[in-house]
Parts: sequence; C-alpha cells; structure tokens
Amino acid sequence: MSSRRPRVVVLDYGSGNLRSAQRALQRAGADAQVTADSAAALAADGLVVPGVGAFAACVTGLRGVGGDQVIARRLATAAPVLGICVGMQILFGAGDEHGLRTAGCGCWPGTVSKLTAPVLPHMGWNVVSAAPGSRLLAGVGTGEMFYFVHSYAAKRPPPGALSSWARHGEDFLAVVEDGPLSATQFHPEKSSDAGAALLSNWLGGLR
Repeated sequence: MSSRRPRVVVLDYGSGNLRSAQRALQRAGADAQVTADSAAALAADGLVVPGVGAFAACVTGLRGVGGDQVIARRLATAAPVLGICVGMQILFGAGDEHGLRTAGCGCWPGTVSKLTAPVLPHMGWNVVSAAPGSRLLAGVGTGEMFYFVHSYAAKRPPPGALSSWARHGEDFLAVVEDGPLSATQFHPEKSSDAGAALLSNWLGGLR
C-alpha cells in the first residue's frame, strides 16, 4: 500500500479560511497547497472549496478564477471535491440572500435561504445527526459537536445523496455526500477532534 500523502488543493478564489483549512488538512495527512491555479486544482487528488461571507460574492470570486469550471470538470471524472461553509452553499442551484437571488454552480438542485431562527447568525458549536452509512462521519460519536458560522443554509436534500442534518431554529443540511462531491455547512478546520476525523475520513477516500 502506498504511503504517499494525498495531494489536495485548497482553492483560492478570495474567500475562506484558506490557511487554517490548509493546516488542518496537513495535520490530517494531506500534502495541501493553497492556489488559484486551475491546472493544479484539476490534477490534485482532492479539491477543497472553502467560503465565507455572502453567497453572491463567493460565486463571483469562484467564477473569476474559473473555479466553477474546475469543479464541473473534476466531477465529470469522479475526482473528489469538498465544499466548506459557503463553499457548500454555492454548489446548489441558487442562493436567496438580502433580497438578491444568485445562481450557484448547480451541482445540486435547490436554493439556499435564510434560516428561520430566533438568533442569527448561527454561530458556535452544534451537534450533527449523522446519516446511517455516512463515510465522512464514520467514527464520530453521536454527541460530538462541530463549529458553525452562518445565517443561510440548504434545507432540501439533493436526490440520491446521503444527507446529515443539524438544527438551529429549523433543520438544515449539515453534511452532504454524493459520490465524488461532498460538503459541510460547518467548518471542520475549526471543529477540533471531530473535524479532524471528518477530514481524515475524506482523505481516506481519495484516489
């Protein structure tokens, strides 16, 4: 069995906790680099798409570096992609934010919308109800907590995907696993041992 560390690109499109994601991936066993280079992103064993802030701004930044095309090309060859936080949200068809509807990457159908909750943003630690058979949450205890920072979320599971849920005012998608495409609404790089376990599980599935 090869001991080569999987090569992972954290896509730099002007959004996200790039260096903290890189460090967390390195600690989990990856050879991780931060770059906007399309060739490197296409050639990597795994691609991580982070994202913080507004949906529309993230989509604009992603398209500005051709990231939407990179994601599509990777998925066409079943090459793994992991979206994080707003990097998860922009994988859906659209986002409704501040009265503005913005088209997303359309990898999954559905619209990201504002949470109905007494307090926003949803910021801090929360439990995730893991779907039976979840690969990303394998070995993570039922009481483990993950770190969230968001006011918007996807609330309808993509057809055929394995979906795990969290609740803040209402139920929302916390993890989606759909073949080569996976995503988390929380920040695994800020989620202590549980986040490290999830990243390790993801890296274990890379080619």
